[in-house]
Amino acid sequence: MTGLAQAFVWLLVISMVFAMAAQGLRAGRQRSAINEALHELRRPLQAISMAGGPGADRPGGIESSMHLVAVALERLEREVNGGPGTVAREAVLCQPLLRAAVGRWRARAMVGGGSLELHWHAGESVVHGDRADLAQALDNLIVNAIEHGGPSIVVEAQPRGERLRILVADSGRASRPESRRGNPADVIARLSGRRRRGHGLAVVRRVAAEHDGRFALHRSESGSVAVLELPVAVDGVNRAA
Repeated sequence: MTGLAQAFVWLLVISMVFAMAAQGLRAGRQRSAINEALHELRRPLQAISMAGGPGADRPGGIESSMHLVAVALERLEREVNGGPGTVAREAVLCQPLLRAAVGRWRARAMVGGGSLELHWHAGESVVHGDRADLAQALDNLIVNAIEHGGPSIVVEAQPRGERLRILVADSGRASRPESRRGNPADVIARLSGRRRRGHGLAVVRRVAAEHDGRFALHRSESGSVAVLELPVAVDGVNRAA
């Protein structure tokens, strides 16, 4: 995607967002739901803006981000104008989904002098669920670690009984060098509104609950570990928790 094409996409999406958000506020729609939808639109747009950076997964990263943009816009329109939600449950192979999420955000981590690695130990684990919702949850776990944690981030997947366990660990804010203040990644985080909103982990909790899973966040001086557990599927159906 050329710079001109990306600029056109940005202008188109931003104009649609402002139009729908204004209409939603006039209609008195629930503000928290609209804010969450806007948050999930912002995430893939950030990934697209970083697609030309070092370590970016392109063109696959742009393609997957554009799909999430379309999903977020559909949800935002539904929150504004009403209408039934669509549930797209399917058998989702988790390794490609997680690799795509890491690919979308590796450039963002590297801009701040950090790193983002994936350690996969879960074979061909499959989860029965909504592919876009699961991708959004993974994006939020990774971005939360980038914005709030230390520069070294490891995403690990491992089997745990009849569940898939996904861990996102960072090296802790104390490991951030002072030089990181005011760098491009920190500026991006401030512009994205991370200090004003807390929708990211709420999205993860919602997705975990809707997929009969569990989510926990453990913080310490040495860093944070976010844990998302999802029941694996047999013949396209989740095993009992």
